[in-house]
Amino acid sequence: MSEIWVAGEALIDLIEKDGESIALVGGGPANTAKALARLGHQVKLINALSYDSYGEAIIEELWDCGVDLSLAYRSKLPTAIAQVALSDEGYARYDFSLEGSATFSYDPSWLPQGSPSIIYLGTLSAIVEPGASHLYNWAKSLARPIVFDPNVRSSVLSDREKYRSLIERWFAIADVVKMSREDHQFLYGERDPAEILEMGPKILIVTGGSDGLTGYYGQEKIRVPALLIDVIDTIGAGDSVGAIVVEALAQLGSAGLLDELERVLTRAAKAGAITCSRAGANPPFADELD
Repeated sequence: MSEIWVAGEALIDLIEKDGESIALVGGGPANTAKALARLGHQVKLINALSYDSYGEAIIEELWDCGVDLSLAYRSKLPTAIAQVALSDEGYARYDFSLEGSATFSYDPSWLPQGSPSIIYLGTLSAIVEPGASHLYNWAKSLARPIVFDPNVRSSVLSDREKYRSLIERWFAIADVVKMSREDHQFLYGERDPAEILEMGPKILIVTGGSDGLTGYYGQEKIRVPALLIDVIDTIGAGDSVGAIVVEALAQLGSAGLLDELERVLTRAAKAGAITCSRAGANPPFADELD
């Protein structure tokens, strides 16, 4: 079985509900790792995990989901926190407490060496310095296929030009980029998403919520519709889509993914819909998709 490495944050989402604050394991990369494990893949998370109570909760949940934490680094620093507010439609807004956390303390002294089949990276780990630069140099040195998801968090960095400069170096080394329509609009406004292909990736996938998913490659564009569902919340939906893309790249390679892109996007739309139909980052199992 192919070994997939997911590099990026596992943190705690504090969700306000009925006047209470509920702590749930979150972080886009951690959600993607969970989704891949539920799909039956061998997945290892590359992140620093705290010895605090939140760190222990993260470890317990990810182990229970089947995520391999043997390459994770244990740290005495605290776990990063995300305060999550949900709109009436179930869309999430995040405010983060990141400074001095274990979560973004990437360092060459503990980043692992090896030959995974694919590396998945993204979200705040791609921009929070100095860890982001260490992570970038590490990923580039491994010379393995990369799926990258910027998963933009403008509440952390509102400077559009600076955000773009930090993200575009990742585009240059990625084989596949997966991003939301909102990510693209923040970074590039009304520009054609296909322009990102000129920066390096072979495939770009853009999620559009109820408008479905669009895949770009070469001069081609493929669009698949979203599934009509009752949305509980959108937490982790894009991460489930990302997991399907990683799965397909691992199984098919770049050329095969291009040949099967419409089928893969249809499967990804279903994974995202299932995640939206239940509370929190609760990705589907393989039998729910198959």
